[in-house]
Amino acid sequence: MLLSKPDYEEMIAQSRDKRMEWWREARFGMFIHFGLYSQLGRHEWAMACENIPVDEYEKLADSFKPKEGCCREWAALAKKAGCKYMVLTTRHHEGFSLWDSKVNPFNSVNYGPHRDIVKEFVDACREFGLKIGFYSSLMDWHHPDGGICEFDTEARARFTKYIRDLNEELLTQYGKIDILWYDVAAPMESWEGWDSLERNQFLRSLQPDIIINNRSRLDEDFGTPEGSIKPMDRDWEACMTFNDLSWGYVDEDQVAPYSYTPQRIVKMIQTCSERGGNLLLNVGPKPDGSLPSDVIAPLEKVGEWLSVNGEAVYGKLEKTNGHQFQPNGVSRPTTKGNTVYMWNQIWHPVDGKIGIGGFLTEPKNICFMDGTHIEFEKKGDRIILSGLPEKNPDSILGYPLIKIEFDTFPEYRFGSYLPQLNSGRMREIK
Repeated sequence: MLLSKPDYEEMIAQSRDKRMEWWREARFGMFIHFGLYSQLGRHEWAMACENIPVDEYEKLADSFKPKEGCCREWAALAKKAGCKYMVLTTRHHEGFSLWDSKVNPFNSVNYGPHRDIVKEFVDACREFGLKIGFYSSLMDWHHPDGGICEFDTEARARFTKYIRDLNEELLTQYGKIDILWYDVAAPMESWEGWDSLERNQFLRSLQPDIIINNRSRLDEDFGTPEGSIKPMDRDWEACMTFNDLSWGYVDEDQVAPYSYTPQRIVKMIQTCSERGGNLLLNVGPKPDGSLPSDVIAPLEKVGEWLSVNGEAVYGKLEKTNGHQFQPNGVSRPTTKGNTVYMWNQIWHPVDGKIGIGGFLTEPKNICFMDGTHIEFEKKGDRIILSGLPEKNPDSILGYPLIKIEFDTFPEYRFGSYLPQLNSGRMREIK
């Protein structure tokens, strides 16, 4: 029986905490954009941006030859980088399906590699213990009804059935799937136009534990700020390219100056973790499916750093408004229970000392992440750390964390010695 929109939203809200428990504790995932556009090496929207005719673009399908084992290569790097889940573009806007689809003959089994890339991806994720996400575009430039469905009711009926049937294949052919990641609900501008209420209820009946994003014009389970980290008042996941240029493959020699450093990736993870969100960081594999060189070393470094500092990232963290704790001007926090992790963006002891302001509660212990104790003294609303090394103690990225443990959830007041900073107005704008 089809539920009304309010009843459907209430139903998924009742199960959301249980379904999303793993996702809220994962914090970091890898996005994979891979398709025919990977061969062009310019942009995943090349077909649209360059007005490439459908019949000309179709020819890319025959030369699409990802190597055996490429999905395993992606999953191995994701695991090494500290990611907990992966999301693959099973069919991007170009309309080429990466699985054995009876609904869409324009696919990787009928053309190119003559292999089910989605199955290979699923198998690789399971081998490396990663949760599985399927990206599914609602837009389709290859389908004849993809454009006219906005104003042709018969085309709309055919096209929405096509979208439903494609997603039914994805959610019935590969066992348990953890995330359905819709994208670009165009050209129709409402959930009614897309039949999203009916389709999503049906798909949830196939995969009751699935998590769905907000891009089918229904709010569903989580928001998806794109290209920037914009915290939301709900569950959210920032999806970011690796180079601020393209989601698909671009020649790494050309794009390397724009690629993220490990330090920048860690800073993004910190912001997401502090503010109650996740980071989904995209990689665009080469045409043969191999990984671009500009992503490998940075992600391996991030994984090495997370192997030491992951306690401050993974698990049930407190969601803050970004100003609940601010140990000092060059550090940011994450909080788990009664523990505050101080992320030092620079290492700045003076005579072996660093000051922390605002905590009214006495810490019971302060240490580095390896457990090495740090001497401290509480002076009113200040905590003075002493005996600190002058050399940055994080040999991996130069991004050391300090663990501050309390018996109870700490009381904190920003700039407590400065009355003008503690007026109601200042608390609003901090």
